[in-house]
Amino acid sequence: MVENLRIRIIFTPCTRISIMKPILETDSDFICDIQAPCFQMLTPEEAELVRTGKTQVLFRKGDNLTKQGAFASYVLFVMKGLAKQYLEGDAGRNFNLRIIRPGEFIGLSAVFTRNTFNYSSVALTDCQVFLVEKETIAQVVKQNGMFGHSIIKRYCEQNADLFSVISNLNYKQMNGRLADTLLYLNSVKTEYPDIFQLLSRKDVAEFTGISTESVVKLLKTFEKDTLIVLRDKDIEILNPETLSEISRRG
Repeated sequence: MVENLRIRIIFTPCTRISIMKPILETDSDFICDIQAPCFQMLTPEEAELVRTGKTQVLFRKGDNLTKQGAFASYVLFVMKGLAKQYLEGDAGRNFNLRIIRPGEFIGLSAVFTRNTFNYSSVALTDCQVFLVEKETIAQVVKQNGMFGHSIIKRYCEQNADLFSVISNLNYKQMNGRLADTLLYLNSVKTEYPDIFQLLSRKDVAEFTGISTESVVKLLKTFEKDTLIVLRDKDIEILNPETLSEISRRG
């Protein structure tokens, strides 16, 4: 069954214009259905509802998947690729929240609360994504308790991570914040070995909430203390136990 493919062009000031490339059934990288456990809980009728309410697209590296404050008519489900979720502040200052991996939703808050995206997200690699109309997600959640439970669990996990980020910003010094960031990104590195190479030092700084210059200095200090090794953009963690202690002490 050929999907009703729609091309949305998102115009946002001072950002790259994202032109989503639709993926057709004839394309070699076409994915027939959303291959994720939560969608396997759907009845055939619910699966068909999702199938007819989704669009399969490709975001190129550097494209914005969502734009903070932009109207949200859909939820995104990442099938392939990595993206970065961040908050946009004043004077071009951003704060990175998390790395978005395959199997994750983007924009769940738009389903039940506001009609705009709370944050921006940008593709770190080419990303293959399903756009699912948010009314479709809301309807399936109402009909299917197991699916609704899965969505609520994901949403609560993301909120818990955000509370942890807020706590770190409020109560930890620069060393503790950077240790947190390195440990978090290193947990991503176990599955995606090139994660540090996809991020600039500015990106790392925007995970910690401190200046790029301070991050560069602290990284050199951590390397001098044999906690890490710097290899161009890559960072190898040598002593995660000590980094965890620095993180704990803040």
